[in-house]
Order: sequence, then structure tokens, then C-alpha cells
Amino acid sequence: MFRFIAALSVLGLTVLGCAAHAQSRFDGWASAVIAADWRDSDGRPIAAFDNAQRDLTTGFQRAGFDPDAMISVSLRPDVPNPVEAEDSLRRFAEAAQRARRGCLFYVTSHGSPEGLVFGPEATLEPERLIPVLRRICGDRPTVVVLSACFSGIFVDGLKAPNRMVMTAARRDRSSFGCAADATYPYFDECVLESLKTAPDFIALSRATTGCVAAREQAEGLTPASEPQTAIGATMQLLLPTLRFRPSGDRIGS
Repeated sequence: MFRFIAALSVLGLTVLGCAAHAQSRFDGWASAVIAADWRDSDGRPIAAFDNAQRDLTTGFQRAGFDPDAMISVSLRPDVPNPVEAEDSLRRFAEAAQRARRGCLFYVTSHGSPEGLVFGPEATLEPERLIPVLRRICGDRPTVVVLSACFSGIFVDGLKAPNRMVMTAARRDRSSFGCAADATYPYFDECVLESLKTAPDFIALSRATTGCVAAREQAEGLTPASEPQTAIGATMQLLLPTLRFRPSGDRIGS
């Protein structure tokens, strides 16, 4: 009898341990993290966008996003086997065909009042991104994060009940941190820092906005970028249930 109880205890601990480590709330979500530029304002190569793409990929995977349903690419052309802009969207669409529960689309780049720099020659305007996301993600829960100057121009067009939209700046403001000596754009760095403790996307947005404001104020940067967040009605209810993997359970943390 003792051996039987002991065996059950071991089995129970094993089952509980597996359950605790197993499913993420983002299982079945497709995701894309794209560094869409590689230059500073003078056209010189910099590493900030690629650094952000690399480390945001790791951060979101640790938070619960499936590496097998994630595409993580840089659009810089000065590397072996460069990825073209259209190919990055095609790969995201393919991932979304396999993983149909939700979408995360994150782009870090330069921006203008017209749109985001998206590769060597293209500009990704709101009127182009809106149908792309509609085609790829449909009405599934979708989080869009756009880290670039003037990225607030996308907010109104992307608003939907099933979407959360985060941008690094107001529609009429620059963001900061794209100099040659920057490790990351400031917004991306604040997302990375906030991902360490934020329990969900709503908390991530609040922490990131506060982080950006504090850094800009400390460095006397004006006018403030004022990151924007829009959360649709359906997502207001859903996001608190989509919790990131607890910090202590994050693989590789």
C-alpha cells in the first residue's frame, strides 16, 4: 500500500509539473517581428532595429508565443539571403494559416507622416496595411505594435473590436532612439523592459508608455512622442485572460 501511495504521489507531482509547464495562453497564435529599416536618419547602417527584432523575438517567445508559428526577420538588404518586404508578409500569412487563434504583428522601423519604411524602397501606408491584416488575420484577436516616428497615423484605420493597436508615437510626433550609437529604439527598449514583469498586453502598454515618458523627460527630449494605444471592445474583455507566461516559468529566463 505504501508503495502504491508513493507511486501515486510521484505520478501526481509529474502530472502537475507537466501541466504547470505546458500550455501558453498564446498557443495557436501566429506572430511576426520585423525590423523593416537598418539606417539612421542620414542613411548610415545601424544595428538598433535588428537588435530590437532579435531580442523582442526572444522576449515574446519567453512570454508564451510559439517559435514555430513566429516569423522574425530583418529587411536589410546587405546580408546573405536577404528577406524582401513582400516575402515577410507572405511568411506571416503562412504562419497564420497554421496558427489560427490569434495574431501578433510587430514592426520596428523609421516612419514618416505617410507610413513606415518597409524595406529598401517600400513605404507601408495605413491604406496598405489595413487590408493586409484583414486578409491574414481576419476577425481573430490581433495585437499590432508599430514602433516608428509618426506611427500614430495607423491607429484610426486599424481600430476594430478584435484589435489592440500600440504605436511608438502620436500621428504628428517623432519617436527617439534611432541614432548610430543606440542599442534599441527607446520604445522597443521599453517594451523589452516591461515584458519582464507585465502580466498581459494591457499592462505592457501602460508600463511601456510610462517608461518612454520617463526616459524622454530625463533626457530633455521634446516634443514628447506620446505612444498611443487603442483597444477594441472585444479585446478589452479578452486581453486580461491572455496572460503572459509567468516570469519564473519563462523558458531561458
